[in-house]
This record gives sequence, structure tokens and C-alpha cells, in this order.
Amino acid sequence: MSNAPRLTALDALHRSLGATMTDFAGWDMPLRYASERDEHNAVRTKAGLFDLSHMGEITVTGPQAAAFLNFALVGNIGTVAVGRARYTMICAEDGGILDDLIVYRLGETEYMVVANAGNAQIVLDALSARADGFDAVVRDDRDAYALIAVQGPESPAILASVTDADLDGLKYYAGLPGTVAGVPALIARTGYTGEDGFELFVAPEHAEQLWQALTAAGAPHGLIPCGLSCRDTLRLEAGMPLYGHELTTELTPFDAGLGRVVKFEKEGDFVGRKALEAAAERAESAPPRKLVGLIAEGRRVPRAGFPVVAEGQVIGQVTSGAPSPTLGKPIAIAYVDAAHAAPGTAGVGVDIRGSHEPYEVVTLPFYKRQK
Repeated sequence: MSNAPRLTALDALHRSLGATMTDFAGWDMPLRYASERDEHNAVRTKAGLFDLSHMGEITVTGPQAAAFLNFALVGNIGTVAVGRARYTMICAEDGGILDDLIVYRLGETEYMVVANAGNAQIVLDALSARADGFDAVVRDDRDAYALIAVQGPESPAILASVTDADLDGLKYYAGLPGTVAGVPALIARTGYTGEDGFELFVAPEHAEQLWQALTAAGAPHGLIPCGLSCRDTLRLEAGMPLYGHELTTELTPFDAGLGRVVKFEKEGDFVGRKALEAAAERAESAPPRKLVGLIAEGRRVPRAGFPVVAEGQVIGQVTSGAPSPTLGKPIAIAYVDAAHAAPGTAGVGVDIRGSHEPYEVVTLPFYKRQK
């Protein structure tokens, strides 16, 4: 077994663009091309182009595909219409989050489950194990797809110039097959940046042609290539959780304030139901720590794992932190005790290497785009 990182179909292209590469979940991925701040701001004001081919695609087909996914996942997948997508989670028997997912319904009996890169194998193994007794087939399609995303306010105009697909009719959390710059693609609209945008699932051999065509189409609109670093600051500003930070096997969806994704009303049992029913009751009677936003009063940047403090006591922990290009200040997402979770709570700080830096508690997200 070699430990060499996996390469996306665009690896040589990233290097030719001078990208700084990094190992991310076993993949060699572009961290940034030039300036993280410029890339972040391009997505907020114009458009950015991302290689997200590290995401894990798993296809589920068969007469009982919907019933199987309803059993394997916490959401009600049976109610997803063909051409639509749903954000959901896969939990362990004890209710802990194994991963957060997007499930696309591609056809009457065909679904695509998209897992995070670091959890793709775990999700694949769990789905394969849970498929026992269902007339459904779980297929590892990670090598069948490259994934390119165009994000930002200019993205509809850029994509419209290279496809005749009905982008206006494509709602948020939907996907439709089409042709983009001559390449067959599944065109989705489920972004992770807080901006409008599209994700294009294509065969790896078409990835470079598509990237070049989008680069050319985007040039008049200010589109630039963007790495994982600005993807993180964009999702952080938008208050979107990242697995391994806000979501872990130690937490249930109710601990993460995402209990709404668990659908107890669906028919039949599902993995983790009993534990999640107990977690839902606990969250109602005595809420555990709550996920909040923190905005720095100073310049020092909080990082994951730093303690959140009040009156000399530890009251929580930072899960993600970074300088926010849009706000011009450091920001963080943190789990804090319910007693200190209300927006505007006084006296809250983050312990940054022994110094208690003052922070303002705010409701997530930090940033919402103007519709």
C-alpha cells in the first residue's frame, strides 16, 4: 500500500498555474494559487473556480434504493424528487455523526451520495454493510468523477455562456444533466461558500477541457482559480459546518444544532434512531453546548481547539477560526455552554496561548449574501 497522495485529473494544471499544493484527506490539493484574500474576495464579488475532485461519490441504484437510504441515513430520502438534492447525515448506532452528505436523486431508482473526502471510505463501508436485505446496489464511483465548482455572483452568467442547460430553472439543492462547453456534466447548485454557484460532475478525462473553457468564459467576469484555503474562510463566514471541526463522531446532529436533518416521522427504523430520539430529548430539556459565532475585538486569530473562557472558567471550545476577509476581523465558530451562548453575552473571550482575548458572541452565519 503506497502512502502517496491521490492526484486529481487537474493535478498538472494546478502545478502549471503555480498552485501551492497540500495533502488534504489523502489527496494532493491546491491550497492557494496566489493570494488567499484575493481568491476569497473574488468569490464574494465576482467568481472563483475550484477543483473539488477529492469529494467521494457513491452511487446507489435498485428498486429499493430509496427505502435503503431511508434506513441508512437520518433524512427522509424517499421524499426527494428526481432532479433534487438533500443535505443529510449518516450516523452510527450511538447517534454520532459519521459524515454529513448531499444526496442527489438522479432517477426513479438512482441516487448519488456525495461524502467528504476524509470520510468517503467510512461512508462507503457503512452503506455497503447497511445494504444487507435491500434490493439495492452500492457502487464506489470516486474514480468515475472529477468535480469542478464555479462559485460567486458572476457564476450564473459565466456558466450560461458555455451551456444551454436551463440554469434559471435549476433551484438551490437541485441537479440536472446537461452539456457544458461540449462536456457531458451533472450540473448541481448546492454550494458551500455562501454565494450562488454551480458544481459540475464530469468524467475525469473531460476535467481539463472544462476547466480551460470555464477559465476563458470567466476571464471577462473576473473569475480566478481558488484553493482550499479560501474555501475554508468562505464556508466559515457562511456559518457552514466542516466535518472534523463542527461535526464529529462524538456529537449527534442535535449537539451540532442540526437536529432538523433527522426525520423521525419517516416510515420504518433507521440506523441510530433510538440514540437520536434520546439525544433530541436531552437537547430539549437541558441543551448541551451550543454552536455560536465569535468575532474578535483584537487582531489575534483563534484556532480549532482553543478554549473559550468567561470569568476565568472554560465555557467552550473553538472548532474553526480564521481571519475574515469580509469582516476584516478574526472570527471563530465555537461550542459554548448554553448560559453564555446568547448573542451579545458579555465577558466572553478566547484563551490564545495564555492570554484571554475578548470576543463578541453572535448568531451564525457571520455573512449572508444579498438576494
